[in-house]
Amino acid sequence: MLNRSYMRWFLLAMAFLFMPLLAFSQKRCPGFSVSMIPDNVFVRMQGKSYPKSCPVRRQDLRYLRLLHVDRNGHVRHGEMVCNKAIANDVIEIFEELYKSRYPIASVRLIDDFGADDEESMRANNSSSFCYRAVRGSKKLSAHARGMAVDINTLYNPCVRRLRSGKMVVQPSVAVKYVDRRGAFPYKIVKGDLAWRLFTSHGFKWGGAWKSVKDYQHFEK
Repeated sequence: MLNRSYMRWFLLAMAFLFMPLLAFSQKRCPGFSVSMIPDNVFVRMQGKSYPKSCPVRRQDLRYLRLLHVDRNGHVRHGEMVCNKAIANDVIEIFEELYKSRYPIASVRLIDDFGADDEESMRANNSSSFCYRAVRGSKKLSAHARGMAVDINTLYNPCVRRLRSGKMVVQPSVAVKYVDRRGAFPYKIVKGDLAWRLFTSHGFKWGGAWKSVKDYQHFEK
């Protein structure tokens, strides 16, 4: 009985001893946070990424504040809305990208571009949530649930070939970046840091798809 009682108190003491260390290890870097969507941000989303018909509940989304470094080494502030199911993964990934000074041009809400995916991609913007269908179909995109993240979108286009043989590139101005053998900034390739971080957190990369190549796209 004495031994059991001693062991119980010993385990409790160890738990209290290591609890602060665990909390410290989970602490975010300054400039990085995950929260419920603030009222002023939700107002910005109305009629754009969050239309009246949107069935996704506000409480199922999260607002992320983060830092990133562009190709010139300048530190920039970013914001993103994504599904709460991936919020911690995404903020951890962006923390690691920031620490490693992995270049990301822009991280703004797609609402700043009128929720126009083409305009956001032309600006090389990285984003997540936008309630919309996959372009050219009625199927909802993973972005419609906030379960996908697009990174450095101008230099990592989405490429598909129609049955007619015609090649469709999104954004339309990114044709020169379809050939992935070239050397250019912001390019995502299998094995690079962004690819390793997202895939290690359970995301699938669109650049590995067969029928469509979506080099900017990571989804769960």
